[in-house]
Amino acid sequence: MKTQFKMRDLGLLSYLGIEIQQSSGITLCQAKYTVRILEMTGMRDYNHTHTQMEEWLKLSRKSTAIEVDTTEYRRLFYSFRYLAHTRPDLSFSVRFMSLFMEWPTQEYMVAVKRIMQYVSRMINYGFHFVKEEEGQLISYRDNDLIDDIDTRKTTSGALFFYGDSLVS
Repeated sequence: MKTQFKMRDLGLLSYLGIEIQQSSGITLCQAKYTVRILEMTGMRDYNHTHTQMEEWLKLSRKSTAIEVDTTEYRRLFYSFRYLAHTRPDLSFSVRFMSLFMEWPTQEYMVAVKRIMQYVSRMINYGFHFVKEEEGQLISYRDNDLIDDIDTRKTTSGALFFYGDSLVS
């Protein structure tokens, strides 16, 4: 194409903060955005965790803990919601955070900080798509019966892989 058109290299492709790299496949990640979130909250150098939430964590919307700044909590929520575009592992945690946006308390903020500690451990995580001649579509599903202690509703989730690549 360079022989037909006047072109120049603009460097690595980035679209709306999503960094796109091509090597053995296509990788989508948001490392710079993740670092910005961690620096914004002052949690860049905190200890890392291997899980996003404590096992069997049950929080109620009827918490009597001290309230925190609603604007700050919502800002973190929307930051994580955008980050979940390339990090499907955050989907459940982000949904869980959304339950407490109306009146966030210190108890909920502790759960959010744990998510930040998890994210800080894996800044460069994202999607990696590899070209495969023949792939198999595999799905995994999980249900958490009566997850919400306030409404007694069930939460479920699904992952779909084509070959080794997570697609949804």
